[in-house]
Amino acid sequence: MKQQAPPISGVPGVTSKKKNRKIIQNWQLYLFILPTVLYFIIFKYIPMYGIQIAFKDYVPSLGFGGSEWVGFDHFIRFFDSYYFWDLIKNTLGISIYELVVGFPLPIILALLLNEIKDSAYKRTVQTVTYAPHFISVVVIAGMIIAFLSPTTGILNSFIELLGFEPIPFMTDPKWFKTVYVFSGVWQSTGWGTIIYLSALSGVDPQQHEAAIIDGATRLQRIFYINIPTIIPTMTILLIMNLGNIMAMGFEKILLLQNPLNKSASNVIATFVYEAGLLDAQYSFAAAIGLFNAVINAALLITVNHIAKKTSETSLW
Repeated sequence: MKQQAPPISGVPGVTSKKKNRKIIQNWQLYLFILPTVLYFIIFKYIPMYGIQIAFKDYVPSLGFGGSEWVGFDHFIRFFDSYYFWDLIKNTLGISIYELVVGFPLPIILALLLNEIKDSAYKRTVQTVTYAPHFISVVVIAGMIIAFLSPTTGILNSFIELLGFEPIPFMTDPKWFKTVYVFSGVWQSTGWGTIIYLSALSGVDPQQHEAAIIDGATRLQRIFYINIPTIIPTMTILLIMNLGNIMAMGFEKILLLQNPLNKSASNVIATFVYEAGLLDAQYSFAAAIGLFNAVINAALLITVNHIAKKTSETSLW
């Protein structure tokens, strides 16, 4: 009697059966991730159907199907407008400024906190630096406007005590980027250290012990043990930050914006808000938002590819 040949694992039918068996065995994990999948499908993918209004002269009463198709007219109008380069310059200027100043500070703070041995003092510093993260954007904007007022602000009162003239921080366009960036640094630096402290907790203590025996100073151990440990984390966060360089949130900018500083504070996000919601130019605003999203996606893919080639650390 002929013996039946054993099943080959590479056969599609056998492979699919194994996959189905694994799914059934681990159904709890799939159930656990289901809400996240549904969230992205409902709130991220289904709304993409509305992208088509960027290529139409959208009229709400006619709907998506009845509105006239105009192709790339809205994009061309935006590219040819006199404010195009001003919006690009302001958006990139604030984002790059924020990245250059804000990205290294959580790393430095995490390295310093990691060296503190007094647990009570360390917890106090962490609490003080984390706390601003939980203050709402509206409250932060109100605090900034109050503190930097040229007449009643605390900072200008101190400047006057030193014998100098008060500085109109909120009405002088050249100060807007600095105010926005450094207030953001104050609010987010402490919170940003959490990821780096988690990465530093994975350092093997035996490496430090061996380095101490070899005569390494604390600074040398930071440079040659701690920093190399968090480089993969730094790379991933840098990729994500560069991928969002054109997608800065508009809430804080909008709250700090006024007619006198608008030449420096008007960015793509605030312009989309004004064009879409205030002026009811839905198709034009959708075209600008789509352009912004495409640029962000291209940056993310490019930076991720470069990181993968140079450091073998990437998002995918």
